[in-house]
Amino acid sequence: FRSLERARALEPDMGSVRESLARAYFAAGRFAAAETEFRAALDLDPVNDFAHYGVGMCRLRAGDPNRARGHLRLALGMRPDNGDYRAAWVRLDASDRGGES
Repeated sequence: FRSLERARALEPDMGSVRESLARAYFAAGRFAAAETEFRAALDLDPVNDFAHYGVGMCRLRAGDPNRARGHLRLALGMRPDNGDYRAAWVRLDASDRGGES
């Protein structure tokens, strides 16, 4: 994380750095930190489909499917061909109906 955190300190307005750091935090299970960085990426670029997906996935990990729904819907709407986005939406929909997730 150190190199990405240094890059963020040097270039706080670079969305790609914020998204890369968010991805690293998410992969390490640091979901609150990941969400903070995904949201920062969205502040810089509101149409960043992956950042919307990332916020949605962080909200799901936090047990908050209601706040995940809008971000996942936006990500899927922007990139309907993305299998990861579609799979997350299907899992969310299944959990809403009481199915397995």
